[in-house]
Amino acid sequence: MRFAITTIIGALTLAGCVQNADYQAQRDAQARRELASALGDRVPGKPQDCINPGFTDGPQIIDTRTLVYRQGARLYRNDLASECPSLAPLSTVIVEMRGSQLCRNDQFRVVTPGMSIPSGYCRLGKFTPYTRAKGG
Repeated sequence: MRFAITTIIGALTLAGCVQNADYQAQRDAQARRELASALGDRVPGKPQDCINPGFTDGPQIIDTRTLVYRQGARLYRNDLASECPSLAPLSTVIVEMRGSQLCRNDQFRVVTPGMSIPSGYCRLGKFTPYTRAKGG
């Protein structure tokens, strides 16, 4: 009897892992589609440490490692310094800027809808500008 219970628990645990892996694969595929849709036919430029936050929309949360900021026709892809597990669609990103620009290593926290306590700190990475190809 003990063997049967252990086997059932093991099977349920394995099934949970498979479902989690399937869910993560679906989230990753969705994130790739959203990023491709946001960037469109734009081409990347040289990554930079800071951007001017004036006239900037965003961020658009792509996944737990990627944010997109818009400045008119130009987009800035920010690949975070490390994963920020709290990032999810509809979350609010609260950045603690240390100057007049939004920069690599600035820290931010995430507030999830329905919650009032922000997440732990996450850090911004470099900003890669994306612009439309000229003469295309």
